[in-house]
Amino acid sequence: MKIIIALLVFSVIIIFHELGHFLLAKRAGVTVTEFSLGMGPRLLSFQAGGTRYSWKLLPFGGSCMMLGEDEGDEGEGTFGSKSVWARMSIIVAGPLFNFLLAFLMALFIVGSIGYDAPILTGVAEGTPAADAGLQAGDRIIKMNGRHIRLWRQVQNYSMFHSGETVVFEYERDGKRAEVTVSPALINGSYRYGISGNVNATRQKTNALQTLEYSAYEVGYWIETTVSSLKLLVQGGVSINDMSGPVGVVDAIGETYEESRSDGAFYVWLNLLNVAILLSANLGVMNLLPIPALDGGRLVFLIVEAIRKKRIEPELEAKIHFTGLMLLLLLMVFVMFNDVRKIFF
Repeated sequence: MKIIIALLVFSVIIIFHELGHFLLAKRAGVTVTEFSLGMGPRLLSFQAGGTRYSWKLLPFGGSCMMLGEDEGDEGEGTFGSKSVWARMSIIVAGPLFNFLLAFLMALFIVGSIGYDAPILTGVAEGTPAADAGLQAGDRIIKMNGRHIRLWRQVQNYSMFHSGETVVFEYERDGKRAEVTVSPALINGSYRYGISGNVNATRQKTNALQTLEYSAYEVGYWIETTVSSLKLLVQGGVSINDMSGPVGVVDAIGETYEESRSDGAFYVWLNLLNVAILLSANLGVMNLLPIPALDGGRLVFLIVEAIRKKRIEPELEAKIHFTGLMLLLLLMVFVMFNDVRKIFF
């Protein structure tokens, strides 16, 4: 059952991404030859409105195949026949739809249980935070000038800026103040001495606040993904720590199993939380300027817009193909890693 749930969540996220490309392509008058979920040979397919809709064997990925997308053909209805700005909008629509999906799911969570306010639930005695004057009940407003809206942002900033001295702007009894806190090295980790609780500090919202904090929720996951990528590039984490489709399916399945005892409502909430993370993650990853990804295609279109001349289609196709092969090799490595971590 957990595998089915995981595949359903994964499929919805992929379909929404490809739907972004599909809708903008149709709007621009580009012929979509195939809209598919999965990879490999077709299991089911049907034709409608000039487009073949397919469900394929391997339940990872999907595609929105457009006429002449990689051939440079500029005939009627082809991708290449449209203006560079129209093509940019089609390409960027996929990641944007992932962010939109994450926002829609966040609306349900924030509207149902509120948001985790950045309020301190504890300040340990004798720690840098206590010495600086921070107290339980203080609401963190900024850390080194960066606005803080969620408690998890406090946790993330502390993790991704480990060892840094932080200027905390906080609110107490309706008044704002600032303190500077330098972390202490305790048991091998830099700590300020503050603590919070995601569930204990949840605050309900009105309609406008629900929209606002749902956007903050999506922003949090986008920021987390970007910070994690920076850490990977800087060598702060190993490529062995990455998870691919197998690891993602396993994580979704584990979330489902662990939530079952709490009832259907909390199963739904926890699965939505995972789905928000995955959707935001997919949006960010696809915007990376890597050949074969949406971000790589955007780079070529931006260069075309600047040069006012299209890059040789054959050259572009070769570069994207090379990028695709490298990405497939990376996926095989990551999937092998996932299997090793799960079963061995």
